[in-house]
Amino acid sequence: MEAVIISHFLLTYIDVGDIFITQNVINISLGGVAMKTKVSLKELVGTKIVYALLLFCYYWMWARRDWHDYYMSIQYAVAGFTILFLLMQVDRIRKYSKETKDEMAIQNLRRADAICLKIMIVAAVVIAFAGAITVFDGIMSGYALVGTILVLSIIRFLIFCIMDSKGV
Repeated sequence: MEAVIISHFLLTYIDVGDIFITQNVINISLGGVAMKTKVSLKELVGTKIVYALLLFCYYWMWARRDWHDYYMSIQYAVAGFTILFLLMQVDRIRKYSKETKDEMAIQNLRRADAICLKIMIVAAVVIAFAGAITVFDGIMSGYALVGTILVLSIIRFLIFCIMDSKGV
């Protein structure tokens, strides 16, 4: 009975195309795009970009020198998004840990991490040198570091996607 009520609600109010309900799986097709329950390594690597973006936002909140009234709204929005995002990630990581691992994808991720480590070492040396010769003050060095982490998370995702698609 619950499945009939849920499917009637979904078909009537949310405009969902096809609904297939079995004992173990609920598969909802939204305009030809099926919602999948399987978690890929590519998805988990991609979420690291969101983590880096949140780190950048939190650093901005800690290091800024001015204050406007709307900053409080931004802080609450970022905090709310962080809590919601982390709760969703707990479920996704738990699902991923129960699935079989793709060994080739894990190897590609390790190669991408090795490349990004070398890039990060160079970036850290440049930032430290710029701080030592007083090109950067402390706050600018912090922005350079969290900016480097954000850029590296994007580079890591791109390298991983390219390696994974080519089957290297």
